Amino acid sequence: MNELPQYRKLYEALRKQILSGIYAEGCLLPSEHELSSTWQIARPTVRQSLDALVRDGLILKKQGKGSIVRKPLQNIGILSASGTASAIGASFLKTKILQKPVVFPWPDVFPFELSALEKEAGCVYMERLRFVDDLPLFYDINHLPNIYIPRLTGRSFENKSLFEILRKHYNIEIKGGEQKLKALLPDDKIKELLKLQTGQPVLYLERKLRTNREGFHVYSTIWFNSEKHAISGNF
Repeated sequence: MNELPQYRKLYEALRKQILSGIYAEGCLLPSEHELSSTWQIARPTVRQSLDALVRDGLILKKQGKGSIVRKPLQNIGILSASGTASAIGASFLKTKILQKPVVFPWPDVFPFELSALEKEAGCVYMERLRFVDDLPLFYDINHLPNIYIPRLTGRSFENKSLFEILRKHYNIEIKGGEQKLKALLPDDKIKELLKLQTGQPVLYLERKLRTNREGFHVYSTIWFNSEKHAISGNF
């Protein structure tokens, strides 16, 4: 597999430092000159990394001042193309894997149309339960085409971000997508997983996310307990 390009390495390092609090809100990142010298890369490459952080909403670039760290979003970023862990911070989000990634045929009934390439490849199926402040907040089922992602089924996803693993190990980036959502009464399984009261509704989402790989989409079905939390995000 190809090594990450230089701008991605710098981007990932700065992104991790921002989300972990090494660079707090309002702090200045090192200058382009300093980053270029430290990483031994050209300044246009540094700018490419910083522009990616701007697109993620993690920094602001101000003329004459530099790159200023923004506060990461604290809403539940289910609707965000950057991913839930990025939106609320990985330290606040815990993930329990209910079904490790496994290769399955696609379900006979599926909410979105699949490309011919996706149909032929089959899918990698995974189930997760996500916790915020140690409370089960949402349960999701993910289907990924079994292409471009060798050995994904052998990776650990416990307390890890699916989007980040795709980005760092496979150079697959989420570019946007479509989603449908509605409120409904959950069945007994969802009630038990999310610790819901009888008669308490749940927010149900179906998502199809585009990526930078032609014919490769990430499909998710999500049940979300929105009683005490708002959700947000940009596409």
